[in-house]
Amino acid sequence: MRRKLAAGNWKMNGTGAQLAELDRLAAAHPEPGVDVLICPPATLIHRAASALAQSPVSVGGQDCHAAMSGAHTGDVAAQMLAEAGATAAILGHSERRADHGETDAQVRDKTAAAIAAGLVAVVCLGESLDDREAGRTLDVVGAQLDGSVPDDASADRLVIAYEPIWAIGTGKVPTLEQIGEVHDFLRDRLSARFGREPGTAIRLLYGGSVKPGNAAEIFAVNNVDGALVGGASLKAEDFSPIIAALEAA
Repeated sequence: MRRKLAAGNWKMNGTGAQLAELDRLAAAHPEPGVDVLICPPATLIHRAASALAQSPVSVGGQDCHAAMSGAHTGDVAAQMLAEAGATAAILGHSERRADHGETDAQVRDKTAAAIAAGLVAVVCLGESLDDREAGRTLDVVGAQLDGSVPDDASADRLVIAYEPIWAIGTGKVPTLEQIGEVHDFLRDRLSARFGREPGTAIRLLYGGSVKPGNAAEIFAVNNVDGALVGGASLKAEDFSPIIAALEAA
């Protein structure tokens, strides 16, 4: 049985004052029935991990470099994230792919580095609105999955997050049928590549305008094992009902 995961991506939001939200979240979920992950900016990872040290809520990074060290000004290596207290890293988010021109091959190398450092790699996939309207969704996410995930990935170190680009931060959400179609496709693709049992064990998250009001119906879709949540993860009062909906799913 796959353990469900509610992951929050704070993106480039939050200063030290925002850490109070973690205290509220931990207090609201002292023994969550699902895994809970918060990925704050890199400047807050150590402090967030310290604040949550006595809580089952985990902390992750939002990116890592593929190299262990070197002349890469401004970048952070996977083992640096781990040393700061992170247990996971979001990789290949569409904003990274768009803003920094990240390719599938680069995401694959970063994923390998994260796994080697003992982190859980949360690899993001998703199509643009043009791709969706042209009927290319499965071709796009299939190619991203093939190119972004290393061959030695395993279910205990890999999570796949399907985030249609056109639904991120827009308030637009695919139909439940569209979400189900992609998640079933990804499950079959993973099982074909890694084998039935390993492919079935990898968790699949949905991301893109997930809110307390729509979380329950999204979590009822087959092969949706949780969510990668953006804006609604910034405040405990918004993220907590999403966690509760996942626990009830």
